[in-house]
Amino acid sequence: MAYKKVYLKSGKEESLKRFHPWIFSGAISRFEGEPEEGEIVDVYTSKKEFIALGHFQVGSIAVRVLSFKQEEVNHDFWVKKLEVAYDLRKGIGLAGNPTNNTYRLVHGEGDNLPGLIIDVYAKTAVMQAHSVGMHVYRMEVASALSQVMGDAIENIYYKSETTLPFKADLGQENGFIKGGSSDNIAQEYGLKFHVDWLKGQKTGFFVDQRENRSLLERYAKDRSVLNMFCYTGGFSFYAMRGGANLVHSVDSSAKAIDLTNKNVELNFPGDARHTAYAEDAFKYLDRMGDQYDLIILDPPAFAKHRAALHNALQGYKKLNAKAFEKIKPGGILFTFSCSQVVTKDNFRTAVFTAAAMSGRSVRILHQLTQPADHPVNIYHPEGEYLKGLVLYVE
Repeated sequence: MAYKKVYLKSGKEESLKRFHPWIFSGAISRFEGEPEEGEIVDVYTSKKEFIALGHFQVGSIAVRVLSFKQEEVNHDFWVKKLEVAYDLRKGIGLAGNPTNNTYRLVHGEGDNLPGLIIDVYAKTAVMQAHSVGMHVYRMEVASALSQVMGDAIENIYYKSETTLPFKADLGQENGFIKGGSSDNIAQEYGLKFHVDWLKGQKTGFFVDQRENRSLLERYAKDRSVLNMFCYTGGFSFYAMRGGANLVHSVDSSAKAIDLTNKNVELNFPGDARHTAYAEDAFKYLDRMGDQYDLIILDPPAFAKHRAALHNALQGYKKLNAKAFEKIKPGGILFTFSCSQVVTKDNFRTAVFTAAAMSGRSVRILHQLTQPADHPVNIYHPEGEYLKGLVLYVE
């Protein structure tokens, strides 16, 4: 099949020779034929040599690369890509593990499928498009997914209302592409939780904190725990299983608090150690005493765009300064940033500044990142978005 052609300006193929999966609009010299948004295009150098193919999109990232080989994007193409992703998850002991049926199957550029996210919750796959191209090909991807996963998946829920470019005006609605089960209980390391893929953030649960929650469990024994920005309460029920004395979950969203309470009840019915509060984080930190010796700060992304970076870093500094000020001596702080534009160094500097402001002695116990089912493509370092530090505060 012949795709429309995109020709690059001279010298602009260098990043593609290093297998970077994005082509910016400024690198394009001309089009042969007028591609529609979401259409697949072949990309050529200024010397008319084929270099890549990918989805065309209006905006600063003009082409998201699907392959560096000249090939047809058909059913077999999607099957092959999804098989590689599924094999990786099986290889790291996630897919097919009875005590853990929650994992990310496709992580965009990290799985050479830019613009596509697929999270698996028990028998349901939640599929999310972040590019017009993946939206256009959603049915083909779903069909390939059914073939690759077989009986392991009964439902495919498509959830892209809030993730597609607003300007593309696709009139997108969320809904089931396959199946339609409302059974939304999944399992992670033997703990159960409700997943709100219908109205929840992301695909319904923050799969990316699994290993960090598991680490927290090892530190929770006999501690008083504050889980700030708790969302669905993931860190809270791990802390409870780890033997915490008390766990307080805080989120500004009343809906999140309902979900947290439901999840705690699923695992620890009637357990009096847990209380949840719907309250603004900074207000809570201001009024709380020094009763906690294990604090988790896992805020939503403070910066979605580079322009917001300065304010985001001020936010991280302010937030961590409060925790350093209030945490008990010998306390442990788990602190995170999930903003892609905030680098590891940016985040560290903000946390170090907050520590220095408190005047307390602080040591790094662990440096955390996203888990293996959220792989970072070595040619696309921008894919490393989750940063975390576990700190011991004297």
